Amino acid sequence: MKRRWIAGAIGALMLALAACAPGGGASGRQEETAGKVTLSLWSWRVEDVKAYEKILAKFEDSHPNINVEFKPFQATEYNNILATGLSGTAGPDVAQLRAYGGLQPLVEAGQLLPLDDKVEALSGFDAKLLEGAKGHTDGKVYGVPFAYQTLQVLYNKKLFADNGIQPPATWDDMIAAARKLKAAGITPFAVAAGPDATWTLPIVHEIFGNARYGSTAFRDAVVGGKKKFTDPDFTASVKLIKDLEPYFPEDVVAVKIPDVQALFATGKAAMYPTGAFDLAPVLKANPSLEVGQFPVPPPPGSPVTTPVTPGWADGSFGVNAKSTHQAEALELVKWMATPEFGQLYATELKQLSAVPGVTPSDPLLAEMAKNYAGNGAPYTLLVDFRYGQPNGDAVFRDEVQKMLAGQADPESVSESVQKGVEQWFKPGN
Repeated sequence: MKRRWIAGAIGALMLALAACAPGGGASGRQEETAGKVTLSLWSWRVEDVKAYEKILAKFEDSHPNINVEFKPFQATEYNNILATGLSGTAGPDVAQLRAYGGLQPLVEAGQLLPLDDKVEALSGFDAKLLEGAKGHTDGKVYGVPFAYQTLQVLYNKKLFADNGIQPPATWDDMIAAARKLKAAGITPFAVAAGPDATWTLPIVHEIFGNARYGSTAFRDAVVGGKKKFTDPDFTASVKLIKDLEPYFPEDVVAVKIPDVQALFATGKAAMYPTGAFDLAPVLKANPSLEVGQFPVPPPPGSPVTTPVTPGWADGSFGVNAKSTHQAEALELVKWMATPEFGQLYATELKQLSAVPGVTPSDPLLAEMAKNYAGNGAPYTLLVDFRYGQPNGDAVFRDEVQKMLAGQADPESVSESVQKGVEQWFKPGN
């Protein structure tokens, strides 16, 4: 199987050249030799090349008339590159699509093929995960969900055992563990708030604060116009992050993501509040690390009294409306809705597959999936408040960084989020 890999760093330049080249783009770029069609599949996952090589080889084995060319781009550049490609003739046949608000601009531009009546297996997918692949106004499905993420605390089993600590059953247990670890010279929570890491701050807030602000009930009340982000419960959930700061790395506003991953992987930090997506990188850095996980016990005063596992649809695979090989592209996304693809995805990428019936082979991922199935909740700012500008998630992360730097307080964070989203958000829509 022959593949051509395009490095993300030169992706934009290659895209521009392809747009100018004779016969380039979705209307004629694909190589057709010996009766085979070559589909172009774009992604933002440059780190997943080897895994996708194995996964797509299985598809090609059962579809001998189709080759798939996997083209990854840098994640920070991908949105612009994809939008440019889909608007012209140099785009992919199949694209990895962002979820929720990240999908909407492509839907509004008419650049994607609706899949509702074309991929029968979509009817069996979890409705919560399908929301991430739907147009916000037309309700049509534009992609096959490939994964979902859950949020929880990873912990170092050896450090816990060495310090006589058990996974916490209550919030007070967790704080007592953090104090004990700090006294022993161990960073309790691996958290980054540096310039490259602000996007993780809403995640940290969801892990510690989802139950405190009221979880799904609060989300529904805000969407329905019955509550605002200035609600005392939401402000109290923001304050938790400031209260926990003494247990974060020193000078947390300068800490980068690789720093906290290294802290946890090397045993210098005992707990890592993060998503399922970080399990594979941590274990790659230290394969011998014994990792456990726990959903955070509800803080005092929480409207929700049982541990919550927030989660969201990570993205989907959709078909370019301008592809001249839509039949073959549909064959690929149909296959991506099968248990065969889902199991390969879960195994090769150590991720939670969105395909119904797929059980993670990794026991830790299986625990996360069980927790989400039993008491999952939406990551509110991501799921519902990324459809306009300024998006709620972006406002929140910037304001929380200011709070950790001593330049804001929980009340002003909440007020900024509310003022930001109300510029475009209309309750009930």
